Amino acid sequence: MKSSIENLICVTNRHLCKGDFFTRIEEIVKHKPKAILLREKDLTEAEYESIAREVLKICKKSDIPCILHNFIDTALKLNADAIHMTFSMLRIMSAEDKKRFRMIGASCHSAEEARKAENVNCTYIIAGHIFDTLSKKNIPPRGLDFFKEVISNVSIPVYAIGGINKDNIKSVLDAGASAACVMSGPMQCENVDEYFNGW
Repeated sequence: MKSSIENLICVTNRHLCKGDFFTRIEEIVKHKPKAILLREKDLTEAEYESIAREVLKICKKSDIPCILHNFIDTALKLNADAIHMTFSMLRIMSAEDKKRFRMIGASCHSAEEARKAENVNCTYIIAGHIFDTLSKKNIPPRGLDFFKEVISNVSIPVYAIGGINKDNIKSVLDAGASAACVMSGPMQCENVDEYFNGW
């Protein structure tokens, strides 16, 4: 069976990371995921730029796309060609800035948001959370029917997020996902090679 690793976007969270964060990124990109999404929501823009500079180098060395998060000025300063936004931030992003990115993603939580994101030149959408996940404790998952509804309302790629693992990734890909996002697994696992084994 073909590996699903090429359909994985690894979302970072250095607070979950076992050991050195940059070493962990190096270990992940060796397995050739679809992309790294450098999230790190708690950082100031200056702090984020410092980390982004290093992660972009690591990803470039392994020819893995690196998607930066929210800080448009930092992404432009570092010549990044991909950025992920909250839906509210995407709506106020200037047309001029949008032209400077190859990929612009947004997190959407309804089919209506997804349609609006596509209408303002978003190139992909992350929708979720699909399954139960520790990062969304006590919040019921939206499920595969929600995910299929989002997909049916847009013509751009939709990536699934939330509780995705090697046992259920096939169900989101079969539902039409262009990729699946994982965070806690690759960040928290004791051994990255073992984590990716079997995808």
